[in-house]
Amino acid sequence: MLIHLSSWPEIDARLKTTKTVVVPIGSNEQHGPTGLLGTDWLCPEIIAHAAEKQDGSLVVAPTFNIGMAQHHLAFAGTISLRPSTFMAAITDWVSSLGRHGFERIYFLNGHGGNVATIEATFAEIYAEWSFVEERPPFALKLRNWWDLPGVHAFCSQMFPTGHGMHATPSEIAVTQAAYPHLVKTAVMEPKIAPVGPIRDALDYRARFPDGRIGSDPLQASPEKGRQIIDAAVPALLKDVAEFSAEVLP
Repeated sequence: MLIHLSSWPEIDARLKTTKTVVVPIGSNEQHGPTGLLGTDWLCPEIIAHAAEKQDGSLVVAPTFNIGMAQHHLAFAGTISLRPSTFMAAITDWVSSLGRHGFERIYFLNGHGGNVATIEATFAEIYAEWSFVEERPPFALKLRNWWDLPGVHAFCSQMFPTGHGMHATPSEIAVTQAAYPHLVKTAVMEPKIAPVGPIRDALDYRARFPDGRIGSDPLQASPEKGRQIIDAAVPALLKDVAEFSAEVLP
């Protein structure tokens, strides 16, 4: 069930049988000359929606599509939140979903730059309950889609060289599988992008002129993307099921 394509009575009824919701979360930022700006939110959305089609009992929230991308702001089209804004928005999402009765809130993330702030937000949320000596009515979990069991190893085997850290062929391939009419090509020099630290926007643009970090995204293809999605979907369903079945002390 997709929350944004459901009515409130449908969600009310579903809450009688499941208390778990998956929130795809990512970022809208540059992904090199051939990557869609929505790549980091599209990947978790594509995987979560594919999992919902396979198992209709899965409840998927609307995608949280703007995240921590200040270091990409020197590239047109990037949209970023400040850490404080991002934390406040996640807190309100959790409060809203918890208010309705969801007890397991699973964030499927597509942007590495979100991780520290999402985890800090979880800590802030839990702290509010700890200080008043009450148990929160929900548990929170963060999982990067590439860290789903077996997925990173599968991608590394598929792309043994030039996978890199940003604008990777695996993430580009996932978006190409879902949007094959948007496959783009470009001449990239060097073939495999350089690597280095990530700091502010101007420093990033100077180090990585075309936006890539350590990657050769031209290795991506829709077929490879379909294979990655096919590996990620059962891993996600299993991970969510285990989280749902977790017994809280």
